[in-house]
Amino acid sequence: MKRALISVSDKTGVTAFAQSLSGLGFEILSTGGTKKALEEAGVPVTGVEEVTGFPEILEGRVKTLHPNIHGGLLAKRIPEHEQQIAAQGIKPIDLVCVNLYPFRQTIAKADATEEEAIENIDIGGPSMLRAAAKNFEYVTVVTDAGDYGKVIDEIKTHGDVTKDTKKALAAKVFRHTAAYDAMIADYMTTLVGEEAPEKATFTYELKQTLRYGENPHQKASFYINPLGSPFSIAHARQLHGKALSYNNIRDADAALQIAKDFKEPAAVAVKHMNPCGIGVGNSALEAYKKAYEADPKSIFGGIVAFNRPVDPETAGLLHEIFLEIVIAPSFADEAFDILASKKNIRLLTVPFSDAHKPEKIITSVEGGLLIQDQDTYTLDEAQVKTVTKRKPTEQEWQALKLAWKVVKHVKSNAIVVTDAEKTLGIGAGQMNRVGSAEIALAQAGEKAKGAAMASDAFFPMDDTVEAAAKAGITAIIQPGGSIRDEDSIKKADEYGITMVFTGIRHFKH
Repeated sequence: MKRALISVSDKTGVTAFAQSLSGLGFEILSTGGTKKALEEAGVPVTGVEEVTGFPEILEGRVKTLHPNIHGGLLAKRIPEHEQQIAAQGIKPIDLVCVNLYPFRQTIAKADATEEEAIENIDIGGPSMLRAAAKNFEYVTVVTDAGDYGKVIDEIKTHGDVTKDTKKALAAKVFRHTAAYDAMIADYMTTLVGEEAPEKATFTYELKQTLRYGENPHQKASFYINPLGSPFSIAHARQLHGKALSYNNIRDADAALQIAKDFKEPAAVAVKHMNPCGIGVGNSALEAYKKAYEADPKSIFGGIVAFNRPVDPETAGLLHEIFLEIVIAPSFADEAFDILASKKNIRLLTVPFSDAHKPEKIITSVEGGLLIQDQDTYTLDEAQVKTVTKRKPTEQEWQALKLAWKVVKHVKSNAIVVTDAEKTLGIGAGQMNRVGSAEIALAQAGEKAKGAAMASDAFFPMDDTVEAAAKAGITAIIQPGGSIRDEDSIKKADEYGITMVFTGIRHFKH
């Protein structure tokens, strides 16, 4: 008689699986809560302690760690191994069905204690899974309830699980245990405050196979951090529209990262990961009108993110143009109906109440990864000082603060021109700073007169100040720190421009 060892924390579908195996002639071995559940379902079960001749000890920490179990899992079906286990009174185990203690679910709880987390680190489960997976040529190993049906069907059809399926299930097990260990490693690393461990381990779960990547000839998939912030595209709730594309996901993430920086009602329009229009106001409607006014051309086909619920009047304006995605904390019922009348528009909700829980930024390079903190630095933390003779007026200061919030989200070199309520011009990603300034100022046009300008990094020379002055800019905010800062200060004083240094750079490559 073949033997199957079943011990699971997640008991979804396990009694039906065990009943099917029993009906196919398997002796079922089990432990603890799984054994009880199978017995209650009428499945004949042999307790693991009957196999090991040893009781569970140490509050269940030790029950399957025994040669009678692992010998049965690791023995090849070859004469030499068969003779050795027979001499020790060990019988082979042909199928293992195990899933692990709920470590992830435990640490996801807000009130989880360190003791709870440690007790939910499974030892015997991964050991059995790895042993069975190593011996996949002879042992079927199942860790996912979604595979129960396939295993039963193959046994019914072929008398055993096929070798190809056994190998695929073994590969799945090693991914599963690797992810489990990575989660534990991350928890323990965080617990001891290690900032740069000698090994970086991450685990992500497949959310979506994408039609393609940045371009149609590139394959792509979307993996998510299972313990990541609810405030993310990864964990957003999609209410309507087509599946997100690779570029949609990246653009939507960029829009969210900007929108979360605003406490007042804000609307953020993004195109190709750069903001094209940002507005603030007393309501989502007022903010959107200003974001649209900032650049009515570029917003077409873009993404709009709100940090306030979308009401019907705002939805009516959004409906007038083609947009790929609208993101908000929620949509009023009538607003949803208005927007959902367009078949393809994606409508997403995210909980802005969780917007200020930063994660590490992971960027791949060929052969490696770069890991850094999110840029969450604000003016509240900066050592702000006015370096020119003239100080900003209250109106100018409001415009400077808006410009500074926006510029850190624009690809470097970055220049942003704003008034106190909206962006007027954005220059992104140029190889020299004055080039970005010329783009931003040209976009702002006549609106640059009396406006504010922000730069994500210092001015290497005074040509950017010169360009700003000629366009009518009256206030500038920048990090400072150039060996030629005095040239820029002198030029600003020459034109009566007020200039503020923050002492902090906001590069975004």
